[in-house]
Amino acid sequence: MAAQRKTETLAGIPLFRTSPAKAITTLDAQCMWRHATSGQWLLDYQDASNDVFFVAAGAVRVIIQSGGREVLFREIKAGQFFGELAAIDRQPRSSGIVAVLDVILARMPATVFIATINAHADACNQLLALLAGQIRSLTNRVHEFATLDVPHRIMAELLRLSRPEPGQPGRAIISPPPIHAEIAARVSTRREAVVRHLNAMERDGLIQRRRGAIALTDVDRLRRLVDEAVEDA
Repeated sequence: MAAQRKTETLAGIPLFRTSPAKAITTLDAQCMWRHATSGQWLLDYQDASNDVFFVAAGAVRVIIQSGGREVLFREIKAGQFFGELAAIDRQPRSSGIVAVLDVILARMPATVFIATINAHADACNQLLALLAGQIRSLTNRVHEFATLDVPHRIMAELLRLSRPEPGQPGRAIISPPPIHAEIAARVSTRREAVVRHLNAMERDGLIQRRRGAIALTDVDRLRRLVDEAVEDA
């Protein structure tokens, strides 16, 4: 029981980094705590609730409905939160949420969330920065869907998922590598198309697939190909 209480706290959530311990304890008590398993749906698209959820442990994914197809928008990890849009505008949920790891969630009533944000300037500024980042990310995704074909959307997504490979200038790595179906959901296409285009990229020397990773062999070349595709659109 003591170990459970230790994990069921907002103390590790960066949004509350300047809040005193007593305030965190009060917020902990105002939340409903939930444990969910990997693969479990936590929120449905157009759900009418408006609570905010904080991920104390694990990770979830945001699934957006687009033209009858599910598009994987982003992943939310421990320390982050979701549901803030519905808390702010009291509109139905704009996306679905599914657990990708076993998670511990704090469900905070919208009224408590808004009161907390209004009372703490640092939390308010963090929220504004988060919302600005989401707008920029969505704008970039819409631009890609409008201007890029499937092969170049896959290139752009691989670049977004990658990080520099240590000791290998000009190269990047994705580890662990996403499965084909996940890449397809991220760029709104079919798994078969992802398989086909990854094979083509490997033949062209743009990527190397090895156990536990996808290596981008020439990051500058990949970015250039994506930029040229945007210019030609």
